[in-house]
Amino acid sequence: MRRTHSCLIVLAICACLAACDRTTSNKEIVTNVRAVIEAQQAAWNRGDIDGFMDGYDRSEATTFVSGDDLTRGWQTVLDRYKKSYTSRALMGTLTFSDLDIKPIGPTLAIVDGRWKLKRADDAPHGRFTLFFSRINNNWRITHDTTTLLNP
Repeated sequence: MRRTHSCLIVLAICACLAACDRTTSNKEIVTNVRAVIEAQQAAWNRGDIDGFMDGYDRSEATTFVSGDDLTRGWQTVLDRYKKSYTSRALMGTLTFSDLDIKPIGPTLAIVDGRWKLKRADDAPHGRFTLFFSRINNNWRITHDTTTLLNP
């Protein structure tokens, strides 16, 4: 009797864990992560760097890699953006494309894509890889590696 009861408890726990994993489907993850990226693009294109940074986890563990520079911490990443993009003209119009959003589990997704800025005198562009984590039921970037192609 005791053994049967223990087996039933184990089965119930396994069923709950399986159900928890299904509560967030891959399709939902892709939709939620894409929404964060689209909100970032919209914020950037209205000149709102603070709104753009809402897509990142407000943590000291957040990392941004570009070229030979590694920046740690949400505030430091924000400061870097504000130092690099001091005017609307420098910000240009941002477009993300070729997004490949890969859910890794119920709390992690990896995104590969392309970015492009359209400005009056140039059009810098490149690729990026983002690690998204589900934190407090919100998807946020915890790691960003961005490359600049043909500077």
